[in-house]
Amino acid sequence: MKNLKDLFVHQLKDLFSAETQLIGALPEMINQAKTPNLKKIFEIHLKETQEHQIRLKDICEDLGISPSGEVCNAMKGLIAEAKNFLEEEVENEFVRDAGIIADAQRIEHYEIAGYGTLVKYAKELGYTEISEKLNKTLQEEYEADEKLNSLATNQINRKAE
Repeated sequence: MKNLKDLFVHQLKDLFSAETQLIGALPEMINQAKTPNLKKIFEIHLKETQEHQIRLKDICEDLGISPSGEVCNAMKGLIAEAKNFLEEEVENEFVRDAGIIADAQRIEHYEIAGYGTLVKYAKELGYTEISEKLNKTLQEEYEADEKLNSLATNQINRKAE
């Protein structure tokens, strides 16, 4: 990498890999969640994540690059951690859902950090339209995190006590 544009492209590909991995992992989280509201949040976010992946593909197409070529090892690790939790013996379904939310929020926070950085890079590089597309995804990630947080603090965590 020689400059900010190279780093921007690298980070775009990394997030494309992250979104692709998440699309593969969310169905299992939906399947394992017991609370109907949690399942619904995950189902909505799966659709959003598919849109995020398409948005990243479109951005890469606009830049004349392929979105593939990177493997997001951070997302791989976060998903592995979530899968390990899903394999644990958890007797209380609300404790299970609280743990699933914790893992999902770690994933959301990683994505928020990645998209936040890309929005700033895009602005710095003068990619106004790309910055707006990335910011739309960033806002959706914040909203997903807030929905998870609200469900956890107003319902799931209390029932897990």
